[in-house]
Amino acid sequence: MLFIQTYNSIAKRGLAVFSTECYKLNEAEDPDAILLRSYSLHNVPISPTLKAVARAGAGVNNIPVEKLSELGVVVFNTPGANANAVKELALMSVIATSRHFLEAANWTKKLVGNGEEISPLIESGKKQFVGTEIQGKRLGVIGLGAIGGLVANDALALGMEVMAYDPFISVNIAWQLSSEVKRAESIEEIYKNCDYITLHVPLTDETRGMLNHQSFSLMKDGVHILNFSRGELVLEDDLEAALKERKIGKYITDFPTNRLLSLENTVVLPHIGASTKEAEENCAQMAANVLKQFLETGNIRNSINFPNVNMPYTGKRRLTITHRNIPNMVGQITTHLAVYHLNIADMINRSKGVWAYTMIDIDNAISDQVMNEVIHRLKKISGVKKVRFL
Repeated sequence: MLFIQTYNSIAKRGLAVFSTECYKLNEAEDPDAILLRSYSLHNVPISPTLKAVARAGAGVNNIPVEKLSELGVVVFNTPGANANAVKELALMSVIATSRHFLEAANWTKKLVGNGEEISPLIESGKKQFVGTEIQGKRLGVIGLGAIGGLVANDALALGMEVMAYDPFISVNIAWQLSSEVKRAESIEEIYKNCDYITLHVPLTDETRGMLNHQSFSLMKDGVHILNFSRGELVLEDDLEAALKERKIGKYITDFPTNRLLSLENTVVLPHIGASTKEAEENCAQMAANVLKQFLETGNIRNSINFPNVNMPYTGKRRLTITHRNIPNMVGQITTHLAVYHLNIADMINRSKGVWAYTMIDIDNAISDQVMNEVIHRLKKISGVKKVRFL
């Protein structure tokens, strides 16, 4: 029996993955796995039974990834599951801000109850909302992951010219990207040539504050910037100055702060990029599926901290080990198996940064006593964090 702890409201398609007699939801204080959305685990005690955490979404700021890695706990997310929802919001924002949609709607709403015939008021007042069409304008896409690729292709379909920059584009995305998307040789090329710039990159030490005074100074006057990735990608001091100078025409973001709410020419949304019924269902189902696959077969897909590993599961006794990526680890593991004359039918070892993962299928039948002794021996190896027999 495996125990799954859920936080937040998990969509039904996700919960349905665990609707078998092998799983129990929220019935144990010491779960085998956690499935959540935005709930913060930073102050939650971590049970020694915990093997995995799956986030129904892309960001993992609410999860203590480093702490869990030290405990050998695999952390999953769901890249691409909410891509269509974010893409639609981004493209809608391009059109809406170009046509002053929100300002016009708010102005019209205020006409109610003034006692006058509104037709003349509308005819005289609408001139202040003259906008621009996006057809023929150039959109710069920074980051061609699941979301950025969709934005680029669909912006082309709307008649925009698209220039994209991503030095780390995957082969899969490259195959799906339209040949009409112009490749930028540098990020500065995006800054200098685009009427709209949309960010679709993760928050890292390298990308934090990537939009700042220097990058703003290279941009076209009146550029619209969309940030549906992470608020920290933009330095707010420099953003405020660029808005006041009209260097930036509009800043649209899904990451509110008190300061942004006070600035003119900003559209600040309440983190609704993935807030569609379809995206919530997709994220929940993907998170549950990778969690179930890991618990039942040991295979890893979409992990933040450990490498993706796949080895066909044949039903043999499978040994899985999360450990540090250090020399002679595999040799030490196999030496301990040899003590019990265990024959290796198949084995795979992969690494991701400082962490690694080893799976070994065993030919022999193994008693519970031998299995426990092997686990005990392997846990004593320096750098080994968690050992499981499936």
